[in-house]
Amino acid sequence: MSVLVLSEHDVRELLDMESCVAAMEDVLARLARGELTNPLRSIMLPPGPAAFGLMPAHRGGETPYIALKEIVVNPENSARGLDPHQGAVLLHDGVTGILIAVLNASPITEIRTAAVSGVATKLLARPDARTVAILGSGIQGRSHVDVMQTVLDDPIIRIWSRNPAHAEALALETHSVVAATIEEALDGADIVCTATASREPIVELGWLAPGTHINAAGASMKTSRELSSETVAAATLFVDRRESTLNESGDYLLAVAEQGIGPDHIGAELGDILVGTHPGRRDSDELTLFKSLGIASEDLAAAQLCVARARERGLGTEVDF
Repeated sequence: MSVLVLSEHDVRELLDMESCVAAMEDVLARLARGELTNPLRSIMLPPGPAAFGLMPAHRGGETPYIALKEIVVNPENSARGLDPHQGAVLLHDGVTGILIAVLNASPITEIRTAAVSGVATKLLARPDARTVAILGSGIQGRSHVDVMQTVLDDPIIRIWSRNPAHAEALALETHSVVAATIEEALDGADIVCTATASREPIVELGWLAPGTHINAAGASMKTSRELSSETVAAATLFVDRRESTLNESGDYLLAVAEQGIGPDHIGAELGDILVGTHPGRRDSDELTLFKSLGIASEDLAAAQLCVARARERGLGTEVDF
């Protein structure tokens, strides 16, 4: 028996943003129809700044799959010039359990996270939305510029970062503009993407224009957040998975404690909009918020797409196992 190994380079060659957005639309709709099993991730906190997560998922149908992403998240890696997310996605045959492939998890996490924000933007931003504020210039900041340029028609993108040199470099590379402050980036923005390592709020409600859509993708632990509680409470909240939000999202849980919102504040999962059981945005002045946590079903779908394309193109390395 052999296992297909796909390196970081392989995954980047196989997983373009446009195709990944389509794959995320498909898997989130399947999740809403009950075709996937997606339990909560398990997280271990060893001594030091890193967290180790295990994220399993199962997809049924004619060709079932089981996937597990094992991921170490170390925020200090950014200063080392490394992706904070390090790990692998294991893809198994869902009938026999045979291990089919091992994929580098860093680019899968990077690309599919932004792709889901792209899905949310297509579903929730106003049709005329064009001006985008990207907060953060790291790996997720870069990938969110990519997805906004993929799903929007000729967007105007402003980039803010705590590291002005990084913001300048990303803006130059992506034909975007630099904002000196968060308020400047948000001024009149139609879409806001937060992609930072902040543990405390960096976005205040009063800085947002009516009808803004927010993709909050940076904070993924219950003790960290990027948005003020007032912002979360004022917005119509959409999520990738309700169970994950109720148990893992600091943006939501801290707003529960400070603003008294509850589970009924979650308007819908993105999949509910995709299958037509929720209308999404209701009017042009509505503040919409997609709180992204990233779920294993998304990793499974991205891995499945990569493996299928690798077989077609003869990419990757087969290893006797």
